[in-house]
Amino acid sequence: MQSKKAQKIDLTAHDYPCPCRCQGHLQPILLTEAFGCDRCQKIFAVEENGYVLQQVSTSSPYKKTWYWTGKQWIAIHSDLKEYYLPVGLLIILVLPIVWLSLYFLLAPSGSSIMVWVFIPLMLLLLLALMRWLVYRRSS
Repeated sequence: MQSKKAQKIDLTAHDYPCPCRCQGHLQPILLTEAFGCDRCQKIFAVEENGYVLQQVSTSSPYKKTWYWTGKQWIAIHSDLKEYYLPVGLLIILVLPIVWLSLYFLLAPSGSSIMVWVFIPLMLLLLLALMRWLVYRRSS
């Protein structure tokens, strides 16, 4: 069984495969603590005392990071992804309660509930679309 323990990244080694699975190899960039892939042209910086490799040439707010086990790169997942489900459930449960409370407290007697239901539904769809676009871009 192979070890999943992180090993220190040697800046002088030339035998690291690209963590992006593009079949490329990492080449050290002179005078820096960084590597460049010879195939996909992505740049990676060595972080956290030489144990973590982080992709620098990305426009995503969520930086992709990996650690080296001696044979392969293991992705380090962002802690923010752990909170997506609880926050999503909170929004889905709390938002209708707040909107219905506002409807019964502030709505004039002649107004339609359809307007009060349509607005939060469109906001939820907009939030879902934004989340999908961010997830699609970061993966």
